[in-house]
Amino acid sequence: MVREIRFGSRESDLAVAQTRLVMGIIAQAHPELSLRLVTMKTRGDLHPELPLEGDAGGKDLFTGALEQALAGNKVDLCVHSLKDMALEQDELLPIAGMARRGDPRDMLILPKNSGTGKAGNFTELSPGAALPLGQPGISPLGCSGTRRRIQLLARAPDIAVAPIRGNVLTRLAKLDQGQFGALILAAAGIERLGVKDRPGYYFSVRDMVPAAGQGVLALQGRRGEDYAFLDALRDPVTEEEARTERRLIRALGGGCHSPAAAFARISGTEIAIIALYAAGAASPFSIEEISGPRDRAYELAESLARRLLSNGEER
Repeated sequence: MVREIRFGSRESDLAVAQTRLVMGIIAQAHPELSLRLVTMKTRGDLHPELPLEGDAGGKDLFTGALEQALAGNKVDLCVHSLKDMALEQDELLPIAGMARRGDPRDMLILPKNSGTGKAGNFTELSPGAALPLGQPGISPLGCSGTRRRIQLLARAPDIAVAPIRGNVLTRLAKLDQGQFGALILAAAGIERLGVKDRPGYYFSVRDMVPAAGQGVLALQGRRGEDYAFLDALRDPVTEEEARTERRLIRALGGGCHSPAAAFARISGTEIAIIALYAAGAASPFSIEEISGPRDRAYELAESLARRLLSNGEER
């Protein structure tokens, strides 16, 4: 009998594109498998008014319905953006693998008619010629999440920032219609949707520290199932980096009510970590870095977390 693998995904264009990306890799390596896409709406899709952070929101906004389907044997695997997953996972529904990381950076995206051409690097944007946002008659910058907002306002305190929800293509449409003057979005999502030649700027991971796990696709399965076929896409380096980032956020207290971000990069036998933390949404934030032996990654992450927490107490 042909083994069928059912892949659970949100219905959004980006979620489907990411799931099809994963399915394509597996299909090429394992043509003997039958792969089926199963889409569904999550609480975050059904209730876009819910905040992305805090008790009313939470990490299960975009994963809860998928996890329920997985636990109920309605799907065999779920594909998530790792940054959307809670730090503490049900041991019966573990992460079965992580695909090679996409672009971890955030992007400042401008309207199509801005005339700036293809996206460059944020460091190329002259502070004196900063975007005319926040001035009378100018649309605000659309930005979801405290992490991005506080880092942006630290660089450009006069910019007007407004929350924006909806899938990526909906947000881009609102931008081009003039409802917003610019957006900040994850570069990996833009790339996976095949959106090309959008004018704007890439933030380096130091200009805008990414969310832990940003750019990583995680496959969640059921404990005890045979997922050997996932070897075709598992990336051990990505997994080490992402687990280190999540270890750091956990050491900071989970990042649910306090803005926190982390990015780790492995090079040979070394690992470098940069992280951000603020005691609250209205509190000053600190950014710290650490590097050392790769085999001490968790120890380094926890050391960096203690330093950030100490900074917060001093402030």
